[in-house]
Amino acid sequence: MINRYRAVLATMASLAALGAAVASPASASAPVSARTPASASAPVSASGSARTPASVSAPARTPAPTSTPASASESAAPVSTTVAAADDVFVSQAEPTKNFATATWLSVCGGTCSGGSAAGQRIALTRFKVTGIPGNAENVKAALEVTSARTTDTTVTARTVTGGWTETAATWNTRPALGDAAGSHTGFASGQTARLDVSTAVTGDGTYSFALTQSGDTPTVLSSSRESGDRGPRLIVSYTEGSGDESTAGPLPFTLPGTAQLRASGRKVFAHYFPPYPISLDDQDPASDYYARNYLKPDGESGKHSAYGGLLRDRPLGRAPLSGDWALADFKTEVRQAVAAGLDGFTVDILSVTSAQWTRVRKLVAAAEAVDPGFKIVLMPDMNGLASVDAATLATALADLAASKSVYRLGDGRLVVAPFKAEGRTAAWWSDWMRTMETQHGIKVALVPCFLDFNKYRDAFGPISYGFSNWGNRNPAANSALTANIDRAHGMGKIWMQPVSVQDERPNQGIYDEAGNTENLRATWKGAIDGKAEWVQLTTWNDYSENTQFAPSRNAGPTYLDISAYYLTCHKLGCPTITKDVAYLTHRVQPYAAQPSYPQTKIMKLRGGGTPSRDTVEVLTMLRDAGKVSVTVGGATQTYDAPAGVSARTFALKPGTVSASVTRNGASVAAVTSPYEVTAAPYVQDLHYRAVSSGRP
Repeated sequence: MINRYRAVLATMASLAALGAAVASPASASAPVSARTPASASAPVSASGSARTPASVSAPARTPAPTSTPASASESAAPVSTTVAAADDVFVSQAEPTKNFATATWLSVCGGTCSGGSAAGQRIALTRFKVTGIPGNAENVKAALEVTSARTTDTTVTARTVTGGWTETAATWNTRPALGDAAGSHTGFASGQTARLDVSTAVTGDGTYSFALTQSGDTPTVLSSSRESGDRGPRLIVSYTEGSGDESTAGPLPFTLPGTAQLRASGRKVFAHYFPPYPISLDDQDPASDYYARNYLKPDGESGKHSAYGGLLRDRPLGRAPLSGDWALADFKTEVRQAVAAGLDGFTVDILSVTSAQWTRVRKLVAAAEAVDPGFKIVLMPDMNGLASVDAATLATALADLAASKSVYRLGDGRLVVAPFKAEGRTAAWWSDWMRTMETQHGIKVALVPCFLDFNKYRDAFGPISYGFSNWGNRNPAANSALTANIDRAHGMGKIWMQPVSVQDERPNQGIYDEAGNTENLRATWKGAIDGKAEWVQLTTWNDYSENTQFAPSRNAGPTYLDISAYYLTCHKLGCPTITKDVAYLTHRVQPYAAQPSYPQTKIMKLRGGGTPSRDTVEVLTMLRDAGKVSVTVGGATQTYDAPAGVSARTFALKPGTVSASVTRNGASVAAVTSPYEVTAAPYVQDLHYRAVSSGRP
């Protein structure tokens, strides 16, 4: 996987000097966006208004796990841990208000198991608290064991539970929302143990809830934890413990798990794809293409962006002109980049159902299907751009896209639709639209609205939604405590898609957030991990007008993807062992208050209520063992001792070059020099953080 990641990205040339080229008139192919008002044709995206993210709740009874550790001489031998159920109960549709917390059995069956009643479905709920799994655990596997009280030729499926529940209060009417299937078993013998493989849902320490369901009408009866003889549900977790002596080839400080292992996790990581900014707009040489001529130059597009010194400060990594369907080839490249970085898919911003943006969406879906149908496209109609589109037209357009096997559906076949700024239409409108999708197109929808203001609209949308998301904030102060919204979503029985972001600077809107180097990136990942968010949305893959991109770019290469690969693995499988020393440098190329020499009339100002502006160079290290770090900024060198693992240190920004090196026992183990020189007199205002990695010399 690492070699593939390196191979995919190593072919892209650095474009550090890009931006000086001859201006040309605006092209008819120039992208136009309706996400936020700015310039009449400038591609811009969502509002920077208050957006909040969030975390998850923890359960009660927690029996101590029983471990069988490997001996010191067999450190690679499997370790097995058995965890008894902390809670277990079943709920019955035939008795919707009754709680069965005193029962010594768990009953599972389909819709007519109660004496032929049409309302007889039963679901068993069980919960486990897993502790003691080390952070360097590898090859984690889990099996849910149940003891049968009857012999039945039935099939039981374990599904993840996304909503909250308690053993003593659970009823059919208060049952929690369920997630994807994790494993199943067919055939139960009285008094015997059956195993359901739930490895896709268990990544390490944590609390795990499962629902046992079936479609057949013959009841499956299992022993509960209240049955004598310790015959209640058990979770068997096995793993191997890393020795700490491994070394990693490639650019990352750890071995990125393979695609199949990452996708087996129930947690998903998507990146928000913004169609106005593909790799190329005109298939020209990157030194003189549309980005260079018109978006990076203050006088580009006949001067329409001169007030703010040009539309963009960064751009996608370029490539030489291609033959054939070059746009489709570029989308395939971006899909490969995202797959290689461990992402599960793109949430694609659908700005139009007729224009060039619609053509790009269709090509992106086709590219995903051609490259890797397991890489999923989540449909995200943008309710700014689609404000005038009626429900029937939108339903027809999304149904057309949904024919592709690369478009994301849940395990039960429901099409996932995650509208951006969902509150642009009422909950009643969305309910009617979902009914149209089902009655006119035969498609059931799992709605996951992405709000600008989750807390204002969550209650109205709750009855029709599978999950929730917020567009989020882009500064550390606003992202210092991200558990509240996840808790609220889970308390309503919904999944949560947590926004994870790098930064946000918008020349054409005259505003920016202070990201604090990688502090905002790390804070938003921490919120997703600590809160146990089911899904993550990287905001964004490629919105260069807001400078929020994770995609490999001129100003950062793949550095932000590299850093996120570590946290993505933590989120999905537990934090990996660091087996290679890597140092990341981030800094701006000017002090935030420096005035440009170009006569800009619109200067970006700090968005209110967030992190104060700062002028800093950050060294983010991921080290196998402690080391000594030397940092040189503008000719002045400072040193400090960095611990093993992940740590960050900041230094005052000064004009000149920036570099860092790490030594251990007198030997150099990592070194990086930024190619982006800092100046006190910038040509145009440029507050976009540059990023480089010692793993990519």
